[in-house]
Amino acid sequence: MTGTPFVPGPDAAVYVISVAAELTGLHPQTLRTYERLGLITPGRTGGGGRRYSHRDIERLREIAELTSSGIGIEGVRRIMDLQNQVLALQARNEELQAELDHTREALRRAMTPRRPDGPVNKLPVLRAPEPAGALVVWRRGR
Repeated sequence: MTGTPFVPGPDAAVYVISVAAELTGLHPQTLRTYERLGLITPGRTGGGGRRYSHRDIERLREIAELTSSGIGIEGVRRIMDLQNQVLALQARNEELQAELDHTREALRRAMTPRRPDGPVNKLPVLRAPEPAGALVVWRRGR
C-alpha cells in the first residue's frame, strides 16, 4: 500500500524515554528528574511507561540549552513560566484585537448611509434612571 505516511501531531506521545534521551542528548535519569520537578509531563501508557511527544522533546532541548548556559533549575522554571504567560497574553491580545475589529466593522456598518439624504444616526440613546426623567440623545455634529 502506498501513500502518505502517518505523521503524529506535536502533542502525540510516541517516544519512549530512551529515544527521548537520545534525541535531546540528556540522560534518561535527567528526564525523570525534570519530570519529578514538574518541568515536563510526559504521557503514560496503560502500564505506566513514559511517552514523550515532539513538543516534550522541544521543551527538553530548551531546558538543556538553558541549564548549559548556567541557569539553575529554578531559573529555568521561572523562564518557562514567563514564556507561558507571554504566550497566553499574546493569545488573549489576538482575541481582543479580533473583537475590536468586529466591533469597528459593526459600527462602520451602522454608520453607513441608507438614505440618499445622508447617514442615519445609529448611536445608542442613553436614558437616565426613571426618577430623574432625563433623556440624553447623542447627535453627530454637522
